[in-house]
Amino acid sequence: MSTNLLPPQVHVFVRDWLSANHVLLRSRDGHVLIDSGYVRHAPLTLALLESPRGLAGEPLARLVNTHGHSDHTAGNNTLQQAYKTAKTVAHKQTKNQTDLRVHDGDNISIGKVSIQVIYTPGHTPEGICLLIDNQKLLTGDTLFIGECGRTDLPGGDPKQLYQSLFQKILRLSDTIEVYPGHNYGAKPSSTIGYERKTNYVLQPRTQDEFVNFMD
Repeated sequence: MSTNLLPPQVHVFVRDWLSANHVLLRSRDGHVLIDSGYVRHAPLTLALLESPRGLAGEPLARLVNTHGHSDHTAGNNTLQQAYKTAKTVAHKQTKNQTDLRVHDGDNISIGKVSIQVIYTPGHTPEGICLLIDNQKLLTGDTLFIGECGRTDLPGGDPKQLYQSLFQKILRLSDTIEVYPGHNYGAKPSSTIGYERKTNYVLQPRTQDEFVNFMD
């Protein structure tokens, strides 16, 4: 079926619990891939994109990186070689090469599809989440199902992660669907409301309590 007939759809390609998920947004106005994965996974990623469930021969408009870790970005060059029209997108603080740099609150518009950039540092200084049409939130390594991103790697900051989780993500509607960057939980997606109730990381804490919790 032609994607001209499809409303915006999110497809999550889960390889294994450790590898980064590829999240493909398909719409009648263009297609966006969130995070490219490792270079060694590029052949499988290309096969997924070329399948009927993927792009099915249609062009890729944007390749957005939720943050700069290699398990999310190392495949960028390989995918851009295959899809010449795809422009890479990342937060302005990224240290990686990228075609387009975005800020908190920016919109990545693909036709009528609105992708709002929410700056969510903590796991890394350049981390972002992506809110699609105020219905679906792609959280990268900021929030997982039943967990959150670690802050003990270079650039990690538990104070920033607290602000990202409690002052940004948890202020969104409970009905918004959550699609994380890794399949660490019992299922590949959730909702803000479900995570608010069940995710032990998101239980009420002060910032100082959260920093001690993450230590």
